Amino acid sequence: MPFYEIEFPLAGLDPQTVETALFERGASSITLVDRGDEPVLEPRPGEIRLWSDTLVRALFDATADTAKDATRHLAELEALLGGEILRAARVRSVADQVWERVWLNDWKPMQFGHRLWVSPWQAAPPDDPTAVVVRLDPGLAFGTGTHATTALCLEALADLDLREKSVVDYGCGSGILGIAALKLGAARVTAVDLDPQALLASRDNAERNGVSANLMTQNTAQGVPIADCVVANILAGPLLELRPVLTRACKPGGVLLLSGILANQAEEVIEGYRPWFDIVDSVRREDWCRIRATRRVTAAVPGVS
Repeated sequence: MPFYEIEFPLAGLDPQTVETALFERGASSITLVDRGDEPVLEPRPGEIRLWSDTLVRALFDATADTAKDATRHLAELEALLGGEILRAARVRSVADQVWERVWLNDWKPMQFGHRLWVSPWQAAPPDDPTAVVVRLDPGLAFGTGTHATTALCLEALADLDLREKSVVDYGCGSGILGIAALKLGAARVTAVDLDPQALLASRDNAERNGVSANLMTQNTAQGVPIADCVVANILAGPLLELRPVLTRACKPGGVLLLSGILANQAEEVIEGYRPWFDIVDSVRREDWCRIRATRRVTAAVPGVS
């Protein structure tokens, strides 16, 4: 079925009121888009933070008179919400597609380190008999290796000797890091996330890669097991808040990989973990940073043991 899309600036309008009004007029989906290049990072729990210049895009089923229907919807929205929606709006036709699969058309196999590859299911295998290949379908969860934070973690994992080691992937997303660890020889991985969809995607991707027997999933409310290697690709604020959890989870002598850190936040995170870890390196890519550290054998301290 063909569609048409109505797009207009959110400006000072209330996003929830706009969303309700659009759905009441038959919108199939609504997307809020950054019109500039303004990152929105680390909102507080429960906070909805939008860009200062936000576009609203609403998708509708096409009709026999799409132009007339779109104009009517816009006039009703302007009367209800105020502003100059009609003058600023754009209407365009949209062909029907399998939307959740469209982005995969441009996703190619990627190499990390000497032998680790991440590849979509439909791609041909690398021409290398020693290649370790993670076949991934991320579904609705983040993590394909295309983002710098994930790439930095994959390169670090590929550089470690994980044979027969235990790994915790905290904030697992699609499961890409834990699955890569298992493919690289890890004995078992515990994938942890607060999002049930991420845990579902991780289990599904692990099964497709033939490593599901050694990947366990759990939500963040459960106790995190102790492991030889702990990797957390989230954000600087949560990483600092999670120091007791992540430090306890990492065995003395174990490896800690922290990512999702903006370069200008790296020193704060390093200093936050330094009392219990020796910092091995801090690697930057684009505006992001990955920290690698080794857990020291230390006496118990308040909140961290």
